Amino acid sequence: MIRKRLEKILGKDDGDKITYIPLDKIISNPLQPRHGFDEPGLVDLARSIMMYGLIQPIIVRPYDNKYRIVTGERRFRACYLLGKSQIAAIIKEMDDEKAAALSLTENLQHQELNYVEEAEAYSALINGFGLTREELARKIGRSPLAIAEKLRLLKLPEYIRNIINPVVVSEKHAQALLKLNASHMQEEVIKQVYEKELAIKETEELVERLSRNNIPPEIKPPNHSQNVSMIIRDARIFINTIKETVKRARQTGVDILMTEHDEDEQYEIIIRINKEERKKQALA
Repeated sequence: MIRKRLEKILGKDDGDKITYIPLDKIISNPLQPRHGFDEPGLVDLARSIMMYGLIQPIIVRPYDNKYRIVTGERRFRACYLLGKSQIAAIIKEMDDEKAAALSLTENLQHQELNYVEEAEAYSALINGFGLTREELARKIGRSPLAIAEKLRLLKLPEYIRNIINPVVVSEKHAQALLKLNASHMQEEVIKQVYEKELAIKETEELVERLSRNNIPPEIKPPNHSQNVSMIIRDARIFINTIKETVKRARQTGVDILMTEHDEDEQYEIIIRINKEERKKQALA
């Protein structure tokens, strides 16, 4: 399967010549979709290469009097660990778009990308080369729907994506976070997934409870039959939501001041906005 898909992207050429290139003439691929390389995994690969040799050559392309890796980053790093001076390679002429698609396809077929890396790689190809989801789907052998599902993950703030460990937090865990519109709520869920080892269903139930504290785009007066406690179940989360809103307002340049008073029977928050600043915002 991988051979056919790579041949489709690269263009089949039974006459590809394998050559040996010094490692110091090879540079890493900046379009490499993987963000990290498992050190024990590299050691195991290096041990395999030492025992059986390099079974599959890497693919490189000419770049600034050197060669840039297209596929085979792990094999290159493993050979570097072994102290080898050169590596078997196939030299191909290709543009950035084809190189990025080929690198992504190989990683997908080898299942070496986690779901966050996969989503970010899709976004880079779409935004970097102006591809549509349908075009990208054809290039890498994925369905447009599968690509769309992965891209939804990028709606999570970057710092939330950075604290997600895909080994612990599955893709379905991460998808559940999208129902929350406040990053501190999302962070709280991830924390509980780590600490309590929550299953997917438990995580979804937690998200459902917290989502009732989301501030809607338009707050409508509740019906008389509504129980206020059903709207705000956790005062602490509601207060944190207010603080988050004030923080974002300040980041946009609004002159806003918030004071808090923690009393015995109530918690008072006073928000003041400079009128001159409000007029400037209205005129802008």
